[in-house]
Amino acid sequence: MTESLGKSGTGRRLVTRVRAEQDAPPQPVQGAPHNGVDENIPPGVRLAGAWSWRLLVIAAAIAVLIFLIIQLRLIVIPLLVAVLVSALLVPVVAFLVRHRWPKGLAVAVAMTGTLVIVAGLITLATTQIAEGTSGLSARLSESYNNLKGFLSAAPFNLSETDINSYVQQGWTALQNDSQVFISGALSVGTTVGHLLTGLLLALFSLLFILIDGKTIWAWIVRLFPKRAQVAVNGAGIAGWTTLGNFAKVQILVASIDAVGIGLGAALLGVPLAVPIGILVFLGSFIPIIGAVATGFVAVFIALIFNSWVTALLMLGVVLLVQQVEGHVLQPLIMGTAVKVHPLGVVLVVAAGALLAGIPGALFAVPIAAVLNVMTSYLSGGTWRGGTEASATTASSMLWRTVPRRPGYRQRSIQINHGKH
Repeated sequence: MTESLGKSGTGRRLVTRVRAEQDAPPQPVQGAPHNGVDENIPPGVRLAGAWSWRLLVIAAAIAVLIFLIIQLRLIVIPLLVAVLVSALLVPVVAFLVRHRWPKGLAVAVAMTGTLVIVAGLITLATTQIAEGTSGLSARLSESYNNLKGFLSAAPFNLSETDINSYVQQGWTALQNDSQVFISGALSVGTTVGHLLTGLLLALFSLLFILIDGKTIWAWIVRLFPKRAQVAVNGAGIAGWTTLGNFAKVQILVASIDAVGIGLGAALLGVPLAVPIGILVFLGSFIPIIGAVATGFVAVFIALIFNSWVTALLMLGVVLLVQQVEGHVLQPLIMGTAVKVHPLGVVLVVAAGALLAGIPGALFAVPIAAVLNVMTSYLSGGTWRGGTEASATTASSMLWRTVPRRPGYRQRSIQINHGKH
């Protein structure tokens, strides 16, 4: 009996002590500061503060990187041009080497062919402009007189003095804006000396990327810690594949835009149809925005040198080509190759133009596409198994951009595993 009472008394004391510990206020963590503030901050505010200062540090690092790129733009822009062109020429060099061409000769043929194509486009444009300007002065004078007669009639009823005053104001505004454009162009190195330096640097970089690109990339990978080298290498391969797809598909889209708008201008009798097509081709390398801007140049030329009816028809041609690009080419080809939403493309191009002008608008989309693919590869975690990104197995360059049927990749992988 005594033993049971002793045990029951011990049990009561243990229960009492446990209840006292549960009812006691929580003790502060050892080593935590007791300032009366941190203990009273809600956990949500603490979490938001922790995220905030980390995001500020990341934003500061990105701002410093952008500042350095802008300061070194005379080096960065030619290097980016060389990388973008090399994404087109590396497959050509590899194709020639596979067919037993010496690598030096393959590189020389690829670079020489590129320079010949660029020089041919410039020569064709300048020749067409020189031939077309012979009768443009008379047509421009006739168009100006027709415009003055249109403004003098109802409902405008403008006098010749008013028209001359408006023309003078527009010319003054154009001169002021041209000073802004010239200063902005000079700021990114479009003087003759900077252009020549950038061209030589781009050709020099392109030459060595074609000759020894794999060794250069291997050296870059070795700069990272050993544990991260597999991930960096796989992400780089995925980004390089995306960049090559972007360059090839963008040339296809730009060619279709140039042929459509240039042919429409020629059929409507708009002067300088060939230079308009070349301008559209070059402008189309800025997705969505470039083709629209250069297309309206064709509309303006039609309005000045032809009539407002021809200008409206030219506008219809530009809109038709843009609708084909926006609803057929972009979703079918560009969306598969780049995987960036059209809204994202517009925002990225606008941000690039604000930061770096025309070069920023040109390189914004490929940089965004490459970063998107690289981050997706790193977050996917496939590199943890030691597997690297692989290019599409299709042999045709155009077929690589065509969307596959749902489950096509999984079925093809199962078939390949079954064969092995």
